[in-house]
Amino acid sequence: MSSVVDSKLRQIWTEALSDVKGAIGDGAFKTWMTKLEVVAIDENVLKIAAPSNFVRDNVLARYSDTIVKIINSYGCTVRNLSIDVYDNNNTVNNEKYDDAQKIKDYNDISVLDKRFTFKNFVVGKPNEFAYAAAIRVAESEIPSFNPLFLYGGVGLGKTHLMHATAWAIHHNYPNKKVIYISAEKFMYLFIKSLRFKSAMSFKEMFRAVDVLMIDDVQFIGGKDTTQEEFFHTFNELVDNNRQIILSADKSPSDLDGVEDRLKSRLGWGLVADIHPTTYELRLGILQSKIKQFKISIPDNVLEFLAVKITSNIRELEGALNRIVAHSTLVGRHITLDVAHEVLKDILRSNERLVTIEVIQKKVCEYYGVKLSDLISSRRHKAVTTARQIAMYLCKNLTTKSLPDIGKSFGGKDHSTVIHSVKKVKERVETDRTFCADLEILTKSLES
Repeated sequence: MSSVVDSKLRQIWTEALSDVKGAIGDGAFKTWMTKLEVVAIDENVLKIAAPSNFVRDNVLARYSDTIVKIINSYGCTVRNLSIDVYDNNNTVNNEKYDDAQKIKDYNDISVLDKRFTFKNFVVGKPNEFAYAAAIRVAESEIPSFNPLFLYGGVGLGKTHLMHATAWAIHHNYPNKKVIYISAEKFMYLFIKSLRFKSAMSFKEMFRAVDVLMIDDVQFIGGKDTTQEEFFHTFNELVDNNRQIILSADKSPSDLDGVEDRLKSRLGWGLVADIHPTTYELRLGILQSKIKQFKISIPDNVLEFLAVKITSNIRELEGALNRIVAHSTLVGRHITLDVAHEVLKDILRSNERLVTIEVIQKKVCEYYGVKLSDLISSRRHKAVTTARQIAMYLCKNLTTKSLPDIGKSFGGKDHSTVIHSVKKVKERVETDRTFCADLEILTKSLES
């Protein structure tokens, strides 16, 4: 089919849109499809008009295959999708791809999250090195180390630190051209530039920046063409003393599908890892967060969350948000029991098999003592308290015998375990703080 009568095409398009809606969902449909206008089918190309480059590029990247498949189900023969941009007067702009405008959009600070600043970044031992490195880069007019490579697991604060660095550079050096972009979007823009034969414009724009920031660089793994372009962009920027800041979920040497020569360059500057959070850092994050809510939350609830939800910061903050929302909407006071009820699904996903080793680790983390001290014969007050609680929890939360528990604490006799259990029961009756500590640890470990 080389062309379709306008009225017939409009009818097909209207019916096809209903199927597209079912395929991509109401939200995506309202965001993207309602903005499109069908123009014609010419030489097996479905031609559509969009109101902006942004809409056009997103539709082409995400939904072109879906649209082509569905439109063909109505008897058309379409192999490709072409989208032109029309202005406010509904006049189609035939410029295929405006690379310069696209890069300008990513140079706009509006892509940065205002919540992610250095001021709102809670610093602890797991992230203090990465934080200090990011501060140094943001304050330096000339790169101190290039590139700065931040890596760590999901939800540990890499993106927060990247945004904070971009905000600080913008504040300290407002004339610097900074591009913050995900590796996925970098790859997408590069492929688009090849498709529309504007690769030179793409190269010139990215290689003219003062600071290039690419998040989640692991996504270029296995993408040979994109890696080739990034390799040359990297060299060009470093040779011209322009700053590069990258983040990933692994160190440069551990990135899957990335060429060795690129791995080598990624490790040239400073590689700073962000470790899994500690109890103290998680508690600090929660305490910082509740200041934003301007709501009172009991300390034992925050301590319980900090002990129990250890996977990542996003899940920790999500749990806090859910508790606050529940309290606000339902009108219930926030208590430890309420938190346990509201978060039972999250808590279940964080549960592990309760073993003596797990209990020892939790107790050591909570009281800030070393495992070597816990299982030793040291009689320092803090160590003795932690040891007694750990033995008590092992007695109540595991099926291990008293002799087995004693052996796991440095070869102690079963009578030592009995003594510890007795001491814990006595203190619970008279020491409210001790009782609260025990309750938090118990709830964090129980199934």
